[in-house]
Amino acid sequence: MLYQWEIGRVSPEEAVSRHWEIDQEGPALSATGRRFAEDLVEGTITHLQSIDARIEAQAQHWRLERMAVVDRLILRMSVYQFLYRPDTPRTVVIDEAIELARTFSEQDAVRFVNGVLDGIHHTMAAGGTTDA
Repeated sequence: MLYQWEIGRVSPEEAVSRHWEIDQEGPALSATGRRFAEDLVEGTITHLQSIDARIEAQAQHWRLERMAVVDRLILRMSVYQFLYRPDTPRTVVIDEAIELARTFSEQDAVRFVNGVLDGIHHTMAAGGTTDA
């Protein structure tokens, strides 16, 4: 959904709607699972400015627009969860982000995503901020 929003330049609502119209592989998501996915998309987009500031502060020498689209979206969604979905432990978010990078990006992305998220996680755990 985030990829459709970013690349297709459509509204978040349209990206969500289009996603559910696509035939999905595997078992159908429950209503709770669908709502969680939609919340991740909507929340990530809503809080994009503060999320991007944290990513840019941690990913020194990497501007967001230079990052691979998939890597950027994985980072954004993960940082959204760090900040606004404390019900999911940050270590679990990092593990899931690494799996997404391993599945949908290049091998180098795994180290990059892990490094950026681990840095943000440790800064937040220490009570600091990574805002620019």
